[in-house]
Amino acid sequence: MSFQAPKGVKEYVPPQASTFYAIRGAFAETARRAGYSYLETAVFEDTQLFARGVGESTDVVSKEMYTFTDRGGRSLTLRPEFTAGVLRAVLEYGMHRGQLPVKVWTDGPVFRAEAPQEGRYRQFYQLDLEAIGSEDPAVDAETIALAWQWYSTVGLTQVRLLLNSLGCKECRPIYRARLQEFLRALDLDEATRARIEINPLRVLDDKRPEVRAQLEGAPLIRDHLCADCKAYHDRVKQLLADLGIPWQDAPRLVRGLDYYTRTTFEFDHPLLGAQSGIGGGGRYDGLSEAIGGPPLPGIGFGLGLDRTVIALEREGLALDTPPRCEVYGVALGDEAARAMFKLLNELRAAGVAADMAFGGKGLKGAMKGADRSGARFALILGERDLAAEAVQVKDLTTADQTEVPLAQVVDVLKGKVQ
Repeated sequence: MSFQAPKGVKEYVPPQASTFYAIRGAFAETARRAGYSYLETAVFEDTQLFARGVGESTDVVSKEMYTFTDRGGRSLTLRPEFTAGVLRAVLEYGMHRGQLPVKVWTDGPVFRAEAPQEGRYRQFYQLDLEAIGSEDPAVDAETIALAWQWYSTVGLTQVRLLLNSLGCKECRPIYRARLQEFLRALDLDEATRARIEINPLRVLDDKRPEVRAQLEGAPLIRDHLCADCKAYHDRVKQLLADLGIPWQDAPRLVRGLDYYTRTTFEFDHPLLGAQSGIGGGGRYDGLSEAIGGPPLPGIGFGLGLDRTVIALEREGLALDTPPRCEVYGVALGDEAARAMFKLLNELRAAGVAADMAFGGKGLKGAMKGADRSGARFALILGERDLAAEAVQVKDLTTADQTEVPLAQVVDVLKGKVQ
């Protein structure tokens, strides 16, 4: 077979896929307990949603989006991030007209045309959570705390929280002018100099060592926050401290999207090297207006599932995942196979993970299948067992074997595996 997955697409197959599935499930429960509802959104959107919402000066929009023209001549883009699409859905379906904040979460693949490397893929997976319609430091702290709780739930111990404030429409223009003045005096390439005039904060996000070396003396936005923004940021930090969540001040943290205001944060993991960021987000109080909606504050985050899986592996952690198979059926003969097929479906209906040997295998081959399945018990059913209305239950860990009446085997096994 000559076909392979496209370059830069991360796929999950067993057994690693069970970890991927388990950490998604842990996040669903974390979000549910905090009052967040699941939302499923489109995988592709009108290109202008991202151009206006994420920002045309960002690398995401200018270099990384998968954009195509459909048969109707419309320009569509595979989502490069979740927030703009989630907010679009909230507005389109009038969810903001009810109780605020609107608290929703979603997950799935995201697409960016980047140079593939470990932890950076062209199709990658994110968990996304948004709280829309409230400008309250407690909402910011709750959002951060939920991500922190999820990282703790899956077992990660080396996650670091980086925290900053990007100010508001009152104080950021003053800082923007100061930053532009500083940046114009540096030795930068033409593309970066053009960015200074469009969105100078993006320059602070430049990862090139030769640029970062020149940014050492750049003015910091924390020194230019207005009184309201400073008080807001202090309150967020106070609430996080009340929860025992440690953070590191990151005065140069701006992240890669234009819509962030005030609270901005990132989670990183030191064992991931250059791709150490495993999640992050922030407040986006002007995004609704940017995409044509009413004034509607919001805050949210995106957490990278791919990098979280890598972080778990680097920390040597293995999650406890439900067994793929707890009981394996071995039937000898056509009538026994028919009875076993019915019995296994009864076990599954009772909550027991069950599988069986297919294809009329003999006892030796079927028992090899039982061992490979990881099941704890094998059910062996032959013609003589059928006549006696019983089945042989073999404990594959001890090799002990007992005969159990067919009418009782479901209840017996439920008691043993649960």
